[in-house]
Amino acid sequence: MVKNLSAERSWAHTWLLFSLNLCAAVAAMLGAAVRRCSVAAAAVARASPRSLLHPTQAPGQAAAVQSLRCYSHGSHETDEEFDARGVTYFNKPDIDAWELHKGMNTLVGYDLVPEPKIIDAALRACRRLYDFASAVRILEVVKDKAGPHKEIYPYVIQELRPTLNELGISTPEELGLDKV
Repeated sequence: MVKNLSAERSWAHTWLLFSLNLCAAVAAMLGAAVRRCSVAAAAVARASPRSLLHPTQAPGQAAAVQSLRCYSHGSHETDEEFDARGVTYFNKPDIDAWELHKGMNTLVGYDLVPEPKIIDAALRACRRLYDFASAVRILEVVKDKAGPHKEIYPYVIQELRPTLNELGISTPEELGLDKV
């Protein structure tokens, strides 16, 4: 049996070139990320009298450690801006069910319990879509996000009570879903 060695060499050669090109591309991306991070770190170091890894000591105050997040490229928004962005998103008159769910999934992904005004806007979006199930699910998510902090969920329900009464939305507890 005679093997076609040139075909095997050709395949191996092609695979080797592909692997080398892939490694070169990954190295270029990592190099660019490291350069961006080092440029940002250098800018902070120039602004600071001490290095990044050492705390800065102000007289009479506790030491504050400077931190740098090299993966964060955007500007930092305040809590008020974050809340306004959430309210604006859910107050869109033409919001559909997919956008409602995407907005809620995005909120759930954050390490926070949404403010009552954001939840209010989301519940009103549910009402515009005639989506009672999503409204109840939003309340369940808020309770779940509160976690071990038992005082948060009652506060949110207290703040939302006028909206819940106006829209005719029952809480999961009123529906008996907490006992299931």
